[in-house]
Amino acid sequence: MESIMIYTLTLNPSLDYSLYADTLAHGTANRAARETLTYGGKGINVSVILTRLGIPNVALGFVAGFTGDELCARLNDAGIAHDMIRLAEGMTRINIKLHAEDETEINAAGPVITAGAMESLMCRLDGLNDGDTLVLSGSIPPSLPRDTYAAVMVLLAGKDIRFIVDAEGEALTSALAHRPFLVKPNLRELSMLAGRELASDEEIIIAARDLQMRGAENVLVSLGSRGAILLDGDGNCHVSPALGGKPVSTVGAGDSMVAGFLAGLSEGYGHALRLGLAAGGATACGEGLGTKDEILALLGG
Repeated sequence: MESIMIYTLTLNPSLDYSLYADTLAHGTANRAARETLTYGGKGINVSVILTRLGIPNVALGFVAGFTGDELCARLNDAGIAHDMIRLAEGMTRINIKLHAEDETEINAAGPVITAGAMESLMCRLDGLNDGDTLVLSGSIPPSLPRDTYAAVMVLLAGKDIRFIVDAEGEALTSALAHRPFLVKPNLRELSMLAGRELASDEEIIIAARDLQMRGAENVLVSLGSRGAILLDGDGNCHVSPALGGKPVSTVGAGDSMVAGFLAGLSEGYGHALRLGLAAGGATACGEGLGTKDEILALLGG
């Protein structure tokens, strides 16, 4: 593996099958006006946006069956560098996204990840070098322990790896003690961690500060149409409005924000946050993940 590289890990990637209809009636037949099929998974989304912004990266994860073949083929077609581990049994999941009056998702469980497959992954991760970044993003499959991300961080503890954790519940909390460079909860996830509904910026900042006290160097809280709040490693608090118009779909917007943040980090936290908001806004305001032109248009607007 190359030195000074960004790697994204998606333990349970997917093919996302999106159906678009004017209305959705339960308990009866519905007809879609159109449909799309594309690669999915939070880490893969991060890789897509990084690639579109010209940032070298490699997507890691597991694939299985004919759906795994299709996922890899679509990544190849899009020019997304990847190093997927093939499972002997099962199939890469297909997630259903229903777009009508609102958004409804049906996410499949995905294939069983065996101990041998995890050992293969850990061997590949052990090849990361000092200075590399590893994005640990998305849900942990039912076949793996909830603290799998923490186990990865323990494995690489002797190296100077910059960890990004975008997960919820125990997957996030178990990682905090290992001092991730960045965690990115959304408002719902942060409220769940705080054990109460967070409404005001002050309440959000207090809850985010708690994650810093528990080990996170930077905490980026995505607030949807309200923008984002960043508590950075220098002790500063940035409160920024969203970029873009009325959201069309929230799918992938948070992942795009993570990618934009990483892409802009070399120019400081302020620029990283703004590029993150531009990437998230470009995805939220269009169909599919934001393009480079869409992102840069929002960044310069």
